[in-house]
Amino acid sequence: MENIAKPYVSENTYDGYEVDVRVHLVPGLGAHRLERLEPEHLERFYQKMQSTGSAAGTAHHVHRTVRTALSEAVRRGHIPTNPAEIAKAPRLEEEDIEPFTIEEVQSLLVEAAKLRNSARWVVALALGLRQGEALGLHWEDVDLDAGYVRIRKNRLRPRYAHGCGDNPCGRKAGYCPKREQTRREHKSTKSRAGRRTIGLPDPLIKILRQHQEVQERERIAARADWEGKGYVFASPIGGPLSPNTDFHVWKRLLRDAGVRDGRLHDARHTAATVLLILGVPDVVVDSIMGWEPGGAARMRARYMHITGPMLRKVAQQVGDALWKPPGTEEKAD
Repeated sequence: MENIAKPYVSENTYDGYEVDVRVHLVPGLGAHRLERLEPEHLERFYQKMQSTGSAAGTAHHVHRTVRTALSEAVRRGHIPTNPAEIAKAPRLEEEDIEPFTIEEVQSLLVEAAKLRNSARWVVALALGLRQGEALGLHWEDVDLDAGYVRIRKNRLRPRYAHGCGDNPCGRKAGYCPKREQTRREHKSTKSRAGRRTIGLPDPLIKILRQHQEVQERERIAARADWEGKGYVFASPIGGPLSPNTDFHVWKRLLRDAGVRDGRLHDARHTAATVLLILGVPDVVVDSIMGWEPGGAARMRARYMHITGPMLRKVAQQVGDALWKPPGTEEKAD
């Protein structure tokens, strides 16, 4: 963790490794000698995780972590083979995700207009930006005159340390009155496909201009307290938004709009589905969504959903082909 992974992986990846190792792998497998670890040990461990309440996705993530670690052990000559490569990974069943309908999106947009940073939710539903991409967006990456936005940064989840020194506050570090940020606020988008330029629909350009005007008024009101970090979606004093707070605002937005509950990431599914309905070419969809070329086809299958209107259209075409009496085809003008 400290000597091999930490210097070379992103903060988010390291956090995932750290939880897997501390919470699951050390308590569950730490007593085994490395050279005696067998695939069957791992498979029984995964089964025990799930029988004691861990989700299949959690067990699968732990499997990927131990597989990566043991691959490094093989590469360095500590063991001859990687037992995690032989062990069967926990079975994952992909959740059937239903994107929001156009009517639901419209209800969300009406309710979002009442919120501060309302453009945040328009961007999510119209452009399909990931949460980190939306919260990491800076004004320098937005050209409203030319009508495009460049995706180049990701907002990182904050991490804090106590700042209370010799007088401990007794709270968790994140709630310490004198807490200190120990992680950078954002990082550059790591993949070439993730770094992309997206055209803005005219209504969204208008919304972002209005948002910019509101933010300017907040800057004037904040005066010397304004942090001025250039975030498109910022706190009332110009600082970055918390991903956790952003998530809770999304949940409240769903309730207030009378729309069924859904993940924040479902807004991304919805944007991809709209692109499918509009018949946008695959290569353009891949660029807008930020999918890597090698896995783009799989991602389209995962993110795009056959919608009711599309099913009815195909059904009508089948009906016309099979049951329409001969000679009743409409004549061309």
